[in-house]
Amino acid sequence: MNPELQWLTLGWMLLSGGIMGIVYDSYRVLSGQLRFPRWSIHILDLMYWLIAALFIFRTLYSVNHGDLRFYVFLGLFIGVWIYFLVLSVTIQKFVVMLIGIVKRLAYVVYRILNVLIVLPIKGILRILRILFGFIMAAFIFIIKMLYQLFRPILKLLYWPLRPLLSRWKTPMWLQRVWVRIKEWWTYWF
Repeated sequence: MNPELQWLTLGWMLLSGGIMGIVYDSYRVLSGQLRFPRWSIHILDLMYWLIAALFIFRTLYSVNHGDLRFYVFLGLFIGVWIYFLVLSVTIQKFVVMLIGIVKRLAYVVYRILNVLIVLPIKGILRILRILFGFIMAAFIFIIKMLYQLFRPILKLLYWPLRPLLSRWKTPMWLQRVWVRIKEWWTYWF
């Protein structure tokens, strides 16, 4: 392997170590801010290391066809070490800032959807409920007026028909319906 390819591999491994540090810090800050359940932390750690290993392998394979040498590990270690010395705090603050921006943006989207969709639907339902109540009140008023209007006529008709109605046996289901109608009538009137 020629020295130029070795230096190129070392440079890519330095960069890959820095990228691993950035991803690790971002993951650590996210897991702290989002408060994942304790049992999921181990699974997420395993996923991070699997993805990091695949990323390193893919980078190494594309740079020098997968030749694994000592300077590859040295480059990764130095890349991670330089990252944690120089950029770690900055990246953590940046990720916290991004989380804050995403939270604010999510709140703005929530408020916009609430104002544009939820509140109009609630208003329409409230108007429909008021309209239904008004229609029911008008309907009950009309029924009361008709009842008061036809009450003398019904009493006049009931008097001669009383002997016939007393002999007529009402079916049980009709009696139950009549009881329900009376209950409803006394409830509303």
